[in-house]
Order: sequence, then structure tokens, then C-alpha cells
Amino acid sequence: METIKLGQDGAAVCPLCIGTWAWGDKLFWNYGSDEEDAKQLQVAFQAALEAGTTFFDTAEVYGFGTSEKYLGQFMQTSDRPIQIATKFGPAPWRFTAQSVSDALTESLKRLGLERVSLYQVHWSFSFFMSQETLMNALADEVQRGRIEAVGVSNYSAEQMQQAYKILATRGVKLASNQVRYSLLTRQIETNGILDTARKLGVTILAYSPLAQGLLTGKYTASSTEPTGARRIDPRFSKEGLQKIEPVISILKKIGDRHGRTPAQVALNWLIAQGNIVAIAGAKNANQVQQNAGALGWQMTDEEITQLEQVTRPWLY
Repeated sequence: METIKLGQDGAAVCPLCIGTWAWGDKLFWNYGSDEEDAKQLQVAFQAALEAGTTFFDTAEVYGFGTSEKYLGQFMQTSDRPIQIATKFGPAPWRFTAQSVSDALTESLKRLGLERVSLYQVHWSFSFFMSQETLMNALADEVQRGRIEAVGVSNYSAEQMQQAYKILATRGVKLASNQVRYSLLTRQIETNGILDTARKLGVTILAYSPLAQGLLTGKYTASSTEPTGARRIDPRFSKEGLQKIEPVISILKKIGDRHGRTPAQVALNWLIAQGNIVAIAGAKNANQVQQNAGALGWQMTDEEITQLEQVTRPWLY
């Protein structure tokens, strides 16, 4: 299984990460609220390991800790090396370095771990804690051995540079920035985030890599009525779906040549950009296996160029 490093000094991980936001989240996903859901998640976890996708992304706020608890329970059933990335949520009542340490302690307890591969700052909000205090607290935890690498999430190019500089004074290198990135959300290529990450040796963790399902080909202007929040999302309107038809058409053509689905091609395109980890959410074994189909093959340069050209309207 191919791997890439998280930043310059971080762990070697699979370039396809399993996103676990929905694992136990009732507020947004209404999922994980009963025993049957939990069993399905455990099967999904095992399917991920069998497929070689052993990198999981979670956060303390996912299901208010439930996602971390599930991962902690499931990891006890396997002796395979597993990399976990979780997140600290800046909040107004967290304004000291001790609050960072306390949050990490609670995440580690839920995960049943002594150390995480990647600990990320979930948002760039400062509130009452400065970036200096926050980054120094994270550097302290690296030195204590409870964090292997430090990452950020939803940081702009300027914020990423600031975090990098503060950590560097402590001999710690910023490993990653988790941001929205897909064929239909390519703004990081034009707003400086991708260029800055490459200059600093920071890995991009791409969330929502299938644009909430738009890149699966499941939704079309003539069929498949969107449900839930998608019903009020203009991207899922008839006009929005008509706009992406050329993209879906090329994804299907490329997929047919390689025996892959549009979603697998879209994920493969992300990984092909280099130093990118695609975080694909999965709630069951079938979704895990489908996502894993993005690995182990390569598009031609011409196919990558076709996708780049057809999605240029989404650069800004």
C-alpha cells in the first residue's frame, strides 16, 4: 500500500483517510444512536483495515466524543498499526495552555491511546487564546511524546505561515492543514494555501473530497431528488446539477477506461496532486471498499489534464 508522510517529520500514512464525523453524530448525521449502527461502524472499521486504509480522522466534537470512543473500542480488536488524527476545538472558555493539555488528555482517554499520530487545531478562531500560546502548548505535547505531529485545519495561507513560524522556534514542524478540496472546490489552488503548503512542506488533508456526493454521479438534473440539507443547497438544484454535467461525464469516461467509479476517479485525482491526503467519510463497509478503489492505479497525464481543464470554473 502506498503511503505519504505527514509533513516533513510525521508518520507515513495511507493517502486515503477514513473520515469519522458521522460516527455517533446525532446532531448533523442522526447516526450512531443505536446498537445496530455501532455494529455497522465496527464492520466498516474492519473493512478499512482489510483494504489497507489504516488512517482515521476524528475530532473531540464529532458526536461530542462518541467518534473517538468508537475508534478506541474498535482498535482494541486489532493489533495492526493504525494512525489516528484528532482535533482540538478552540472555544471561548479555553484560554490557557493547560486547557489544550486537558483536551488532549480527554481525547487520548476516549481513544485508549497514549499518543496520537496527528493532533490538529480544528478552526483558526483565536478568541482569548493567542496562536503563540496555542502553538507552544502543542509543541510542549510533542516534547512530552503525546503528539507525533501537529496540524491545523481551515487555516488560511497567512495563518498557516504564522503557525509554522511559532512551532519552528520550538523545533517542531507544522505537519498539515486540513481544508476543503475537491474537483468542485479548488480555491486552495488560487488563494495561496496550496502554494504555501508546498513551500513549507506541509501536507494538505482534503475534506469533502466528493463535494457532499456531487462527484459520485448519483445526483443528476433529471433524477435522484436530493434529501436533507442538500435540498436547500443550490449546488443540488436543477441548475447546479446541470452545471456539473460536463465534469461527471469526463469522470465516467475515465472511470470506464480503468474500471472505476466517478467517485474513485475524483479521489484518485486529488491524491495524484502530490502530498495530498483525501479524507473520505464512510459509515459502512461498502462505502469503505468503494473509497479504497481510488488506490492502486494511476490516470494518464492526459486524463488528469482533462479533469483540470473541465473544473477550472471552480478555481475561484
